[in-house]
This record gives sequence, structure tokens and C-alpha cells, in this order.
Amino acid sequence: MLNYTDYFKNINMNEQEYVKKEIKGGVAQIEFFHPAHNSLPGHILSELATIITETGKNDEVKVIILQSGGDRTFCAGASFNELIAIDNEAAGEVFFSGFANVINAMRKCPKFIIGRVQGKAVGGGVGIASAVDYCMATKFSAIKLSELNVGIGPFVVGPAVARKLGASGMSQIAIDANSFYSAEWAQQKGLYTQVYESINELDAAVWEFAQTLSKYNPDAMSEMKKMFWEGTDHWDQLLKERAAISGRLVLGEFTKKTLAKYK
Repeated sequence: MLNYTDYFKNINMNEQEYVKKEIKGGVAQIEFFHPAHNSLPGHILSELATIITETGKNDEVKVIILQSGGDRTFCAGASFNELIAIDNEAAGEVFFSGFANVINAMRKCPKFIIGRVQGKAVGGGVGIASAVDYCMATKFSAIKLSELNVGIGPFVVGPAVARKLGASGMSQIAIDANSFYSAEWAQQKGLYTQVYESINELDAAVWEFAQTLSKYNPDAMSEMKKMFWEGTDHWDQLLKERAAISGRLVLGEFTKKTLAKYK
């Protein structure tokens, strides 16, 4: 089982969390960061969803790059401290809706979103990587759905992950919740389009690709995005229902006993 104490030790919590955006030549770079391996609290997820939505409405922006700060972990999922503090179903649904809102913002954004994944992705981080339109990564970007370890499941991110990995790939990593799957495996399954040897190589490739896309017809790209996401109009309600399932399970005896080990 994942040892959260070991996973989050030696973190410099003096570093400041943030969500920021920069626009250059029609390319918007949206970056999120949290010192706990980019394990995101609810207010950061809310801010990220808002910025993605607003950027999608900006006519100056032709394409979006979504990335995280730091060089070790792309995103370690939702805040563990907030998870263990949940004490009722309503709070649980709100907590698990954090990544649901980000995924739905990405899904409905009319601009292509390029994912820049420089390191490991866990739980909700896999959901974000799955919800971008074109995902590029380094060889260090292994993925893991660890939710079953603590007695819940990847219900909210499941639709996005299955859409990219297929039902077989999704079920494999969801059931095998103790294992990281390599970036090469994720590429073979269709999550990553390219895998690079280093962050520098990744950054150069992402920026070059974004600049190329920024010269294309924005109306054509918007219509293509609608086509790619056909059949997902029900996700607002679906992910809300999935968040409620997780919110109920997190209060169960099994999960509470498991989480108590990490307090």
C-alpha cells in the first residue's frame, strides 16, 4: 500500500501554491503548483477550472498548454489532508467534485489543450492527463490509480481515463492500485502521444507543437474538438453522481480505518 508519510516527507511547504497563466503569440500556458507533489486542494482545483473556462473564451488564445510546476510529479491527485478531514456525505461530494469540475472545464473548452506531463501522475492527475486533447510526456511520467488502496475508487476520473486507455486499460490500472505503469505503457495505450528523454526535450516539443497549432484555423479546431468529445454531454451529471459515490464510500468503516493509519 502507498505509504503517504514517506511519499510526502522532505517537502518544502514554504513554497507557495499557485495557478497562473501566460499568453504568448496565441498560446496560453496555464500552470498549477502545490508543494505537496502537486497534490491539489479544493480551492486550487476551483481556480484551475475557472481559468481554463475563462481562457477558452479569450479570442486572443488559439491553443492552451496545461502544465504543472516542479520537475518530479505532474500531479499526485487531490489533497490528502482534505480527504482525511471529510466527515459527511455533502462534504465528500464537494471534495470529489474538484477534479470533476476541472475535467468538465477542459472538455467544454473550445480550444485544443496540450498536456505537458513532466513526471508521475496519480489519481486525479491521471484524470487531468486523460482530459487534455493531446498529451506529451517524459519517460518519468508513470501513472497510477491508487484510490482502491484507501477503500474508494477512481469513479470521477474513470470516464476520462477509459476514454483514453479503453475499458481494458482503465480496469487494469484501477484494480492494480499498488502499481505504477510506465510512460511507455501509457503511450502504447494512447494516453501519451510522445514520450521524451528529458523535460527540456519535452518543453521544446510542446512549444513547437503549440506554435504550429496557433497558426491553424481556430474555427476548424473548435469544430474538431466538438467532434472528438461527442457523446460526453452528460458528463456534468455523470461526474457529479460519481463524486457522490466516492463521498459516500470515504465515510465507510473500511476507508476510515485505512485513512486513520496516515493521520
